[in-house]
Amino acid sequence: MSYAEISDLVRQGVLSRIDMDRNISDEELYEVIRAELKSSTAEKLSVSDRLSLEHDVFNSLRKLDILQDLIEDDSITEIMINGAKDIFIERSGRLVRLDRQFSSESKLNDIIQFIVASNNQMVNESSPIVDTRLPDGSRVSIVLPPVSVDRPTVTIRRFPKEPWTMERLVKNNSLSEEAAGFLERMVRSKCNIFISGGTGSGKTTMLNALTDFIPRDERVITIEDSAELRVMGIENLVTLEARAATLEGKLAVSIRDLVKASLRMRPDRILVGECRGGEALEVLQAMNTGHDGSLSTGHANSARDMIARLETMVLMGMDLPVEAIRRQIAGGVDFFVHVGRRRDRSRKLLSIDEVCGIEKGEVVLSTVLSLSEEKGGVVWKKKNPVRCTEKFLSYS
Repeated sequence: MSYAEISDLVRQGVLSRIDMDRNISDEELYEVIRAELKSSTAEKLSVSDRLSLEHDVFNSLRKLDILQDLIEDDSITEIMINGAKDIFIERSGRLVRLDRQFSSESKLNDIIQFIVASNNQMVNESSPIVDTRLPDGSRVSIVLPPVSVDRPTVTIRRFPKEPWTMERLVKNNSLSEEAAGFLERMVRSKCNIFISGGTGSGKTTMLNALTDFIPRDERVITIEDSAELRVMGIENLVTLEARAATLEGKLAVSIRDLVKASLRMRPDRILVGECRGGEALEVLQAMNTGHDGSLSTGHANSARDMIARLETMVLMGMDLPVEAIRRQIAGGVDFFVHVGRRRDRSRKLLSIDEVCGIEKGEVVLSTVLSLSEEKGGVVWKKKNPVRCTEKFLSYS
C-alpha cells in the first residue's frame, strides 16, 4: 500500500472518530490522528514516516493539505496547480515539477472552495474565474471547468515575508549603487515614474523598493487590484483595493474608480500597483495636475513599448486623439524604469529612460542608464541626462 493510500485511510478513520457536531481544537485533532495511527496499517511505518503522516493528515483536515508546506516554504515564489496530479513550483527562477499530488480532484475542489470562502467569494461553473488571496497576502488565481476545459487550475504568486528593499536589490546585483542613488534622487525630488517589465520581472518589487525613499512626513495613497505593496515607515498611509462585481454584476469598484476617489483625499503621492486599462487616463491626468511623485507599473517589453501600451490603455478609457495622449505622457511622466529577467533567470534593472518631450508627434526618450553585457560580465552604462526635470535639478 502506498503512502498516499495509507494517508487517505488514516484521514477517513480520523473523520469517523470526530464528533462533527462540535468544534475541536488543534490539540484534540492531533490526539485523534495519533490514536488512529496506532490502530491502522500506519503502525508499520517508520517513526519519521509516521510523523510525516501525522503532519500531512492534520494539514488535509485543518489547513490547505499539501499546499500548506509549499506556502510555508519561503524559497518558493510561485505555485502552479494543473489539476490534482500536476503541480509545479518556481524556486530561484526555475520551474520544478512537484513529486506530490492531491489525493483526488474532489480534494482539490474542497481546497479551492475553502480558499475562496475565507474571503467571502464564490467560484463555480457559472462563475469559473476568481482572483483572491491567502491570509499571508499571496495572490491566488483560480480557473475552473468548463473554462479550463478538463481540470481546475490554481496559480499562487507568493511574496517574501521580508520586503525587497533597495539595499537588498543592490546586494543581489539587481542594480548598481550608482543606479540606486539615481533612483533615490528621482523619488525624493518627486519625479513621476512609470515602471515597465514583463510578467514576473520584478515590477512590484522595484515599486516597493522605491517607496523606501519617500519622505516619512508625506501622505501616500496606494491603489491595487490585490494589495501587494508593503510600504514601510509612512504613518499617513491609505491603502485602497479594487473589488470585483457580485454574481449579479453589481457593486464593483474598479482601479479607475479608486484613482478618481484618491484625488479628493489630499494625497502627496499616488501609487498605482499596475495600470491595465482605462485607469491609465486618470493616472496620467493626476501626474499632469500637480500630483508629483506618483508611481505606477505596467506590462511592456521596453520603455518605448510602455508608451505604446499607455496609449492603448488610455483609448480603452476614452476616445482621444493619439497626439493628445502623447502630450499627456510627455507632460506627466518624468522617467521610465524598465526591469526584466535575463537568461540566467535573475531579475535586473535594465534601463532608466528620461522623457524629453515631443518631437514630430513622438514622445522623445533619452536613456540615462542601461544594462549591457561585455566580456567582463554585466555592465551598467550611464549617460548624462539630456534634460532632466526641474524637480530633479532642484533637489539637493
